[in-house]
Amino acid sequence: MRLLTLIAGLVCLAEVLLDAFQTIILPRRASGRLRVSRFFMTATWIPWRALASRMRNSRRRESFLSYFGPLSLLLLVAVWASGLILGFALIFHALGSPFADSHSVSKLETDLYVSGTTLFTLGLGDVVPLTVSGRFLVALEGGIGLAFVAGVIGYLPVLYGAFSRREVSIILLDARAGSPPTALELLRRHAGPAGELALQTLLVEWERWSAELLESHISYPQLCFFRSQHDNQSWLTALVAMLDACAVLIATVEGDAVRQAQLTFVMARHAVLDLEHIFASKWTRPSPDRLPPASVQDLCSQLADAGFTLCAGNASMERLRELRAMYEPQAYRLGRVLMQGLPPFYPEAGKTSNWTTIAGLRSQTEASLLSGDQRKGFAVSNAASDDSHSF
Repeated sequence: MRLLTLIAGLVCLAEVLLDAFQTIILPRRASGRLRVSRFFMTATWIPWRALASRMRNSRRRESFLSYFGPLSLLLLVAVWASGLILGFALIFHALGSPFADSHSVSKLETDLYVSGTTLFTLGLGDVVPLTVSGRFLVALEGGIGLAFVAGVIGYLPVLYGAFSRREVSIILLDARAGSPPTALELLRRHAGPAGELALQTLLVEWERWSAELLESHISYPQLCFFRSQHDNQSWLTALVAMLDACAVLIATVEGDAVRQAQLTFVMARHAVLDLEHIFASKWTRPSPDRLPPASVQDLCSQLADAGFTLCAGNASMERLRELRAMYEPQAYRLGRVLMQGLPPFYPEAGKTSNWTTIAGLRSQTEASLLSGDQRKGFAVSNAASDDSHSF
């Protein structure tokens, strides 16, 4: 019986220490399906998502979902600590509870108490080991406990630093592609020679953002459950919107930004495919068609009205369909798992954005500048200002 208890304690310790090492220390994707963190996240996310799906109010549902990421992280740390306490307690029990404790009701109670106080380095001294092996294990657990606390303390800033960097670019996308971001709005706001240069710069930034997202979310999958702070924004929505815009550029648009669109598309698609593979979604239903053929014609028409030079025709539509098939099914499955919807290609009809208001005011300014009276009045005003400051 003691041998089985010893084996159980060693297995418990090995499983927890390996999982904590892969999750906190190892800067790459953790391997193995029988990991504590994988089982814990699956066992907690499924009922959490089921409760959220019953909420009809979208704001309340999104707020409820936003608690899961931070709360599950704290609970995972508690699960690791409990596993370490239980593992060492089983080893102590297998060794015959080598402790002097006059207040204990049972030996297992003493083993659990000593293991808990030692792991958290309390050092109360009311229970002392009587054998060499007991002293060695107490010292070993104290060292592991200190390393565990230090690892968790260093883990949280890294996690929240990656989250903050991710969210800054998502917030900036609001002014460049709308809220929620759409491919049509992103391209329309970057029409013209100056806009094309800004579009290339934006695509370069999002190529790097996609690479950073892939690196951080592969190493720390818990970040996928951290929701954005603002409505109509999420990392998956932003990523798919950029893929949509790149696909439209590659398939239908002529211009200098196309080459960078290809690079950004490859990097962003890599992120979607790898993250979908981590969560191993078994959702087999086909993804809905976000851009039917009739909508493609309308999309091309609006881009042409915005000033883009297009490669129109059935061949362009087929290329766009093939590009979308390279990421949409995986993004849809990932969205189903995380309860994050994919963005539309078009902005919501009848919705006035801040960009539209500001653009309208700027158009009025340009019309005023083209007026001779306004230009003359501006010149007279400047002349008067110069006279008032002359000596």
